[in-house]
Parts: sequence; structure tokens; C-alpha cells
Amino acid sequence: MQDKSSEQLFIAQSVYYIKLSIPRLEKCLSRLSEDQIWHKPNENTNSIANLIMHLSGNIRQYIISALGEQPDSRIRADEFSVRGGKNKSALLNLFNNTTDEACAVITNLTSQQLNAVYLIQGFKHTGVSSIIHVTEHLSYHIGQIALLTKLITNTDLSFYGNQNLNIKNA
Repeated sequence: MQDKSSEQLFIAQSVYYIKLSIPRLEKCLSRLSEDQIWHKPNENTNSIANLIMHLSGNIRQYIISALGEQPDSRIRADEFSVRGGKNKSALLNLFNNTTDEACAVITNLTSQQLNAVYLIQGFKHTGVSSIIHVTEHLSYHIGQIALLTKLITNTDLSFYGNQNLNIKNA
């Protein structure tokens, strides 16, 4: 990215979409019991709790560690192997603290950092592609959490309950 205003817009929109996941996750967790967050429908799926830990690990590795130049202490396999021990409050705090820290890193990135190349998880990413990866990955797994919540509770989450989504483009 070259244009300063384009960079600022990209940063602002990235932070917006990362933070958009917080009320969605809160809504899901508010409808679930402590046992339900650890429920795995089968061995080829993850629990909601495992997904929250996975998202926090991914955000920390891609944004806080790589772009924020902090040590990479992620042990990815642990995000999926844990079968209990954290409650909804602890998981939500982990997620909120991680996203807050990541958004602070993103907000303070320079043009040089946005365009620099980083080696993350064995892949080469620019700062921009790292942010895109995190927002895409976050959206994907929040969608899984929403689906699991709907399947477990048989409720409509109404993420857009106050908006008319039938309005045509002008």
C-alpha cells in the first residue's frame, strides 16, 4: 500500500471487522452452558472452547508476535487437545484481551510494517496479508461457533436483528 489515506482506511476497517466478532461471540456464549462450550459433535469437529483458544492463538501468532515483534510462544496443537478447564468467562477474557492487543498493534503499524514480509507459520506474508488472513480466519471460525450454537440451542442469534437486509443496492 502506498497512499497514506488508503493505509489508514485499511487499518480502520480491519480493526472494525476484528472487533465485530466480539459481540457475536458474546451472544453465542450467553446462550450456552459451561458444558456446551466443550461439546464436540464428533472427533472431526472442534468444541466452541477449542475454537476460541485456536482463534486467540492464531491472532497472537500472526499479529501480536509477527507484526508486533513479540516472541512466538504458540503451541497450536494444544488449542485443539484441551478438553476442559476454562470457563466461558476465562475464554471470553482471553479472546477480548487478544483482540484488543492485536487491534492496538494494527492501529500503530507503519507503512513499512504493512509492506514488510514476515515468515509466519512457515508462510511468507506481508503485514497487509497477515491482517487479511486474521480477519478472514476469524470470520470463518466465528461462523462455525455461530452454527454450533444454533445447532446446540436451536435459537436464532439475530446478528442483524435490527437491520432490514432486504434493501436493494442504489
